[in-house]
Amino acid sequence: MNGQKIDFDLIVIGAGPAGCMASIMAGERGKRVLLLEKNNDICKKLLLTGNTRGNITNLSDIDDFLPKYRNGKFLMNGFARFFNTDLIDFFEKNGLKTRVERGKRVYPASEKAGDVAALLKSLLSRNKVQLNLRSAVTEIIHKRKTYEIITPKKSFFCEKTAICCGGASFPETGSTGDGYSWSEKLGHTIVKPLPALCGIITEEWYVKKWQGVTLKNITISAELGGKKIAEEFGEIIFTHYGISGPAVLNLSREVSENKEKGEIKLVINLKPGLDEKTLDNRLLRELDSNPKKQLANLFKTLLPLSLIDPFLRYARLPGEKTACTVTKEERKKILESLQRFTFTVRDTRSFTDSMVTRGGVSTREINPATMESKILPGLYFAGEVIDVDGKTGGYNLQAAFTTGYIAGTNA
Repeated sequence: MNGQKIDFDLIVIGAGPAGCMASIMAGERGKRVLLLEKNNDICKKLLLTGNTRGNITNLSDIDDFLPKYRNGKFLMNGFARFFNTDLIDFFEKNGLKTRVERGKRVYPASEKAGDVAALLKSLLSRNKVQLNLRSAVTEIIHKRKTYEIITPKKSFFCEKTAICCGGASFPETGSTGDGYSWSEKLGHTIVKPLPALCGIITEEWYVKKWQGVTLKNITISAELGGKKIAEEFGEIIFTHYGISGPAVLNLSREVSENKEKGEIKLVINLKPGLDEKTLDNRLLRELDSNPKKQLANLFKTLLPLSLIDPFLRYARLPGEKTACTVTKEERKKILESLQRFTFTVRDTRSFTDSMVTRGGVSTREINPATMESKILPGLYFAGEVIDVDGKTGGYNLQAAFTTGYIAGTNA
């Protein structure tokens, strides 16, 4: 050990869901564990999940689960050992009841993310994990078989360490990308971190006028050079900067990754359940049956009230125009606008407003069966610091808990 006294068997950096789970599992095995956290308490970011209700996982089966991730195959081995039902059992056997809601999203029955954090903290104590809060790590040094973890007040020495300090999203919660620089200095490749699960800024200035308008049950796709790169179904909301909402948050993952490759268009299909011919026939019936009706009133059967004025402005048709005066070309424009309501992407929102990070430590350099580095023995990774990110709905927390579990049972 190079003559250096070993303080702990394992030092975990970052007390989020991944770090807490890794520490708890290692503690259960009788390991001497130190958990270092820069904040004044654990799980600061977890407290924000699910609108502070704590969307801890999703009950979808594995075939639906894996496609929700970038690099989902990396998680297959871990999910085989610790998946959604295992996580639910883990919480319930320790006294935290859960409930399943729309979209198979799983929350604590109390609907308080704070109760998840409180349970994790109690389990850290029960398993004799030494938790040092307000302990920001400044550097990790590896010498032979020893890791030196340096903080402003003290250095600690250990045989194994786990980097679980999150990505770069929501930096006010402590995720400031430190894990990337440490990992890179230790020889690992970092896939460029990008904001994900965030709103999308559009070029069109008039979108600001539509702030607060919500659309449900629509499809929205991203097109690069006229080719579709991603599509989502669900709800969107117009904002002062562009578009947000669940479907857009999921779409932003691909937009963020491709935005430097060329101009990206966002295309909204307001009537995804109807093909072009069926929609055209319906539009013709509405126009023929109500010849004296103004378009502003006619569209009440086709669109949400809040969208009618923005839609007609987009299609460049006056709301007072009567149905009987709509020309064939104008009908074609209405049809196209209903199926291809299009906006130009300027950018995604920043890390400050993104829920997760896309990118991180390359999965090619981590053993998925143990979460140990393939480059340095005794170095482990778990959580958002790894180049794995998922859609909204509990997928990212499940990945954090699973990778933390695997790291903690092997470190």
